[in-house]
Amino acid sequence: MTDELAQQWSEIVRKIRERTPARVLAGRAGSSYRTASQLELREAHAAAVDAVRDELDLTTSLGRTFCESHKLFEVSTMASSKAEFLLRPDLGRRFSDEARATIKDRCRPNVDLQIAIGDGLSVAAIGAQVPQLLPLLTHNAFRRGWHLGQPFVIRHCRVGILNDIGELLSPTVTVLLIGERPGLATAESLSAYLAFRPNQNHSDADRNLVSNIHARGTPPAQAATRILDTVSAMMSQQISGTKLNIPSLKP
Repeated sequence: MTDELAQQWSEIVRKIRERTPARVLAGRAGSSYRTASQLELREAHAAAVDAVRDELDLTTSLGRTFCESHKLFEVSTMASSKAEFLLRPDLGRRFSDEARATIKDRCRPNVDLQIAIGDGLSVAAIGAQVPQLLPLLTHNAFRRGWHLGQPFVIRHCRVGILNDIGELLSPTVTVLLIGERPGLATAESLSAYLAFRPNQNHSDADRNLVSNIHARGTPPAQAATRILDTVSAMMSQQISGTKLNIPSLKP
């Protein structure tokens, strides 16, 4: 290969790698990854493990000032520990009795939009994305004239907790911001699951999703718009899930 062709190939590789977090065209040493690539993979895997195993702490993860400004409080599901949460997904879909009492005491029922924050499978995602995303959602929800419920945080949370929120508070639409299962590209990816009047009969087919909310995926500002447009469509069509039509999000 001539120097000119080598330079052109190097530029092509650079442009391709800029467009994706995937480790493509990383090169090799014999039949193995290069040492730098191998170390990067080990670092990314360690970050993913930490994100799953870490325990949520409001002050550490979100900051005292942020929590106070949004009046955030914490409740827990029926999973009593992170180990039990990982082994028993079903327990992460139901609130503990204490959590139910706290939510009923501190949250107003029958609002237009109820937002909850769940640790899910990545505490790192909560700390990285929620401080940017939640203010955008609350501010623009008020601008749209919606009555917004008191946001709260759920420890040891699975997506199915949406049904319990619906049964307890009867909001028109519920949005759950939850940490995604981390991969080797990022451990800070957040998802937003949305449901219209969720109840115990709802399944994944009755929910909508805005995923990959992080700096190299869907940025928080763009995610906020997509989430609120989806909420608006749910309110208008009185439905969520596979039957929902969202014209503004179609290509």
